[in-house]
Amino acid sequence: MRDRFKRSLERLLPAMPDIGVLSPSPAAGRRRAAASLRRKRTAPGRLTEIAEFGANPGNLRMLVHIPEGLPAGRPLVLVLHGCRQEAESYDRASGWSRLADERGFCVVYAEQKPVNNPARCFTWFRPSEVRRDRGELMSIRRMVAHAAGMAKTDRRRVFVTGLSAGGAMAAALLAVYPGDFAGGAIIAGLPFGAARDVPRALAAMREAPARSAREWGDLVRAASPRIVRKPVVSVWHGTADETVSLSNGHALVEQWRDRYGLPGEGFVEKRLKGRRTRIWPDGEGRALVILHEIDGMGHGTPVLPGEGGGHAASAEPFMLEAGFSSTLEIAKEWGLTRRWKR
Repeated sequence: MRDRFKRSLERLLPAMPDIGVLSPSPAAGRRRAAASLRRKRTAPGRLTEIAEFGANPGNLRMLVHIPEGLPAGRPLVLVLHGCRQEAESYDRASGWSRLADERGFCVVYAEQKPVNNPARCFTWFRPSEVRRDRGELMSIRRMVAHAAGMAKTDRRRVFVTGLSAGGAMAAALLAVYPGDFAGGAIIAGLPFGAARDVPRALAAMREAPARSAREWGDLVRAASPRIVRKPVVSVWHGTADETVSLSNGHALVEQWRDRYGLPGEGFVEKRLKGRRTRIWPDGEGRALVILHEIDGMGHGTPVLPGEGGGHAASAEPFMLEAGFSSTLEIAKEWGLTRRWKR
């Protein structure tokens, strides 16, 4: 079954947009920063592979970074890369493991294997891979549980973020296992249930399916009829994304706004340099759904070159210099702000 699916995907790969190169920023200053970044040496790998972590029906790789001396009761962040990326390259440019050293939390990466998908995309569009206790979703959940046991994580502070296909898989995890996560950040991703096969996945990437907020919300309700704990859903999308249309970011907002019963016009809007943020709070003022639209940005994760945690140590595919670090901004949303005293 997987072999037939792989062959069908290989035939369709030529139709996919060329997502194998780093998209340059239009600003001259950002181009110079990216050029200087490329001249830096690639840092050695900081992630450790865990070969055995329980059932692995999705046949994925697990990599972790647990800071030395990390005490029990600290948070955990799950990171899911995009197509034509690897865990190590994503970590070099996002700075999650270096931020973990500074602020004291465990980082887990799930990595797709080329044998499953020649472009290393997570299979977010295949229903059998994103059902409860099935396929890749089950493998990823097992990784989180195993890492949480290794690091003695505070299970109330487990978070997930992902880019593109990884963002769509993060959306699936939030929809199917909402109680497992305190929050999720979906970067250039797609809503849960946007597609059921490769052709419809490619169509959804070009334009999100035309559905009402109720119809999008019903897909999450079907996966999780009862949500005891509501994870905060944060959506990040470039306004110039030609690989995954911004309409998918809007559909994600509609999906979770409806699931949480939040009014469409009940948002607070903020403007920062280069991006617009809309926040939908609950009745107690707690932000539950957040949309970040990044002006003029293409398909990728917003990064900021620099030293230290949350900064890009090297240029990598789909890691776009945007004048700010989404890693640092996401960590702030999740309350991962204090420096860890060893």
